Amino acid sequence: MTKNYDSAYRDLLSRAKDLVVLSTAEGILHWDMETVMPPKAVEQRSQQLALLSRIHHKIGTDPEIGKLLDITQASQNYQGLDREKQRNVYLINKSYQEQKALPEKLVSDIAMQQAVTINVWKKAKAKKDFELYNHDLQKLLNLSKQAADILMKVKRTKTPYEALIDNFEPNMSAEIIGRTFNQLLTGLKPLINKIEKYQLESPQIINNRTVPIENQREIAQLITQTLGYDTASGDAIGRIDETEHPFTSGYYDDIRITTHYYPNNLTSSIFSVLHESGHAIYEQNLNPQWKYQPIGTTCSYGIHESQSRFYENFIGRSLEFWKGLLPKIKEVAPMLTNLALDEFVQAINRVHRSKIRIEADEVTYNLHIIIRFELEQALFNDNITIDELPQVWNQKYKDYLGVEISNDSEGVMQDTHWASGLYGYFPSYALGNIYDGQLIAALTKSIPNWRNQLEEANLGTINEWLKERIHSLGNLYDPEELIKLASGTTLTSQPYLNYLNEKYGSLHGF
Repeated sequence: MTKNYDSAYRDLLSRAKDLVVLSTAEGILHWDMETVMPPKAVEQRSQQLALLSRIHHKIGTDPEIGKLLDITQASQNYQGLDREKQRNVYLINKSYQEQKALPEKLVSDIAMQQAVTINVWKKAKAKKDFELYNHDLQKLLNLSKQAADILMKVKRTKTPYEALIDNFEPNMSAEIIGRTFNQLLTGLKPLINKIEKYQLESPQIINNRTVPIENQREIAQLITQTLGYDTASGDAIGRIDETEHPFTSGYYDDIRITTHYYPNNLTSSIFSVLHESGHAIYEQNLNPQWKYQPIGTTCSYGIHESQSRFYENFIGRSLEFWKGLLPKIKEVAPMLTNLALDEFVQAINRVHRSKIRIEADEVTYNLHIIIRFELEQALFNDNITIDELPQVWNQKYKDYLGVEISNDSEGVMQDTHWASGLYGYFPSYALGNIYDGQLIAALTKSIPNWRNQLEEANLGTINEWLKERIHSLGNLYDPEELIKLASGTTLTSQPYLNYLNEKYGSLHGF
């Protein structure tokens, strides 16, 4: 390699590291805002985040990066580079071209409006009043549309909305998502009807018991330790905090999760901890040799959600997992001593047409996502307005899930994503489920007895398999390519539908 190329490549990685360090600092401010920040601080925090976003944008769009990219890509040695270095250059160039196209003022305005809208959403949700929220939501949507229009040209997508999907699921088209979701929907409808026909009525035995929050905190620690996410030792990289809407934040050596505790709803905390721990385990198992490099990040939000939902549902709702864990939970929560394993497993796998996405079972959950995907497309195609959003939301919930929405807090305001400007994120949740179906099929071929290992609360082999196939590969591939390498199959919802049919057929005898 020539000296010019070698020097330019090193400089690009150095600049990439600065951006990662800055992003992680922004992440801590966002974490603080959602967990312990005092209410009055929101305006001050919005100014802080706006300034950091401008600094991030200024560093990321420095014309010197363009010159370094030109030197690197023009080198006669570029085509002969190994995949890791070529991918680093590709990812730096992609980010540079996209950030350069966005005006600094627009980036700052979006960051400031996100902080304001999140705060307004919290108040509006508490008061069950969408009218308090729609003005700021409209402002954020308008800004997001401006960004999407610009990014569509840079990313060469067919629609502005598709440019936003690319932020979360690189090189994934809305057409492919729509086709895959239609396949999923076609398989889910008869399955839900069949489960409802065979599923016996049973009381919510676990949530009829009061479990003090202090006991729930102990259960949360027990779950993270069992899964392999360290939040308790002297060398812990993680922690568990409390917030309205659970999330995961962090990078390599500092990865934090949040949950919420309700004395009369233990399963809400259990499954949010399982879910967020899956996110954290993915982050902690990234290749340490790639730290601060573009390839040392996670692949996509869909792949991320596949990992969180793998631990939440494929492991966390299995009979085998609770054979090993339930006795330990009873030790730290004696009020659960007479809780029967079979009844508990039936209860946590109960299929119910619900109103709230994060409380949904693993079968109907996908319908919640398909609704949001369709609404986002409609918003960005100007087929509906923000003012019409609650009414259209409520109608879709009636059509898809057969439920009546009583107020906008249990309806259109239940999620934080739109208040955060995260348009294009929602499809990643259902894509994560679909990816998981493919991964489970591949895991079962590789390790036929993996379920038996769960009975001993042993996740070592499973964690290692996921680390090898997904986690340690970071951002070396786009999601469709990564899942094909990991599972041996192209994107399809059929393995996921097979998993659901086999599981619920076994549970209910059909």
